[in-house]
Amino acid sequence: MEIIAWLIAVYVAFCLLALFGHRWFMYFPDATRVAPAAAGLDGIEEVEIAAEDGTTLVAWYAPAKDGKPTLLYFHGNGANAANRTPRIRTIQDDGFGVFYLNNRGYGGSGGTPTEEHNVADARAAYDHLIGLGAPADSIVLYGESLGSGQAVRLAAEKPVAAVVLEAPLTSTIDVARPIYFWLPLGLLITDQYNVERAIGSVTVPLLILHGAQDAVIPVDLGQRVYRAANEPKHIEVFPQGGHLDFFDHGAWEKTRAFLAPWGHGSTQQ
Repeated sequence: MEIIAWLIAVYVAFCLLALFGHRWFMYFPDATRVAPAAAGLDGIEEVEIAAEDGTTLVAWYAPAKDGKPTLLYFHGNGANAANRTPRIRTIQDDGFGVFYLNNRGYGGSGGTPTEEHNVADARAAYDHLIGLGAPADSIVLYGESLGSGQAVRLAAEKPVAAVVLEAPLTSTIDVARPIYFWLPLGLLITDQYNVERAIGSVTVPLLILHGAQDAVIPVDLGQRVYRAANEPKHIEVFPQGGHLDFFDHGAWEKTRAFLAPWGHGSTQQ
């Protein structure tokens, strides 16, 4: 009986750890605030946004050229703007606008990340971008990994031109389940980012990018998101792609082609 009681106590302890500490295993913020120029980028300004609760958020912004759309970019759980400098430069070099939001705790943004905060802050970033003069029909939501949850929730609420999801997850529960199958994750994890459920409310054109070798968010989860999505939709699976290395396998070229219909709109200044 003592062994059974000990095992139950250990199990309860793990459940409590998952309940109160799951965000420690979900978010890996790099709080370093780096100016765009210090990262080697020209033509990009750092802007500050006031979140609904007054928290100061830091974003990088480059206006679109030649009437091209602006990508409202939501990063994954371990990145900030400076980490994504090569991507931002690639997007910018093709004349696309970029508005890269550093989530709470990342890249100089204040506060602590949670799903509730991140989704609310995505709305604040969208409103700020609109305030800068970007037409809603020229905004493309770009969600990377965990950021796909922000992009999909925002697309279900706000008018945008299109959505691009890179390595989207169905939910954090599905990502964690293969390792923690012995825990009732659905009852313990608050920040679930259920993209598979939310994608059904998105009606604008959708592009999904995923790597067949992705060991973090397996490609079958991205394919499930694709199946749950409305038309028009397209998925690109990169046979040699891992997690977030798609730009090395032609992902931007695919994205650029997908965004071609929005290449001749109102030029942003």
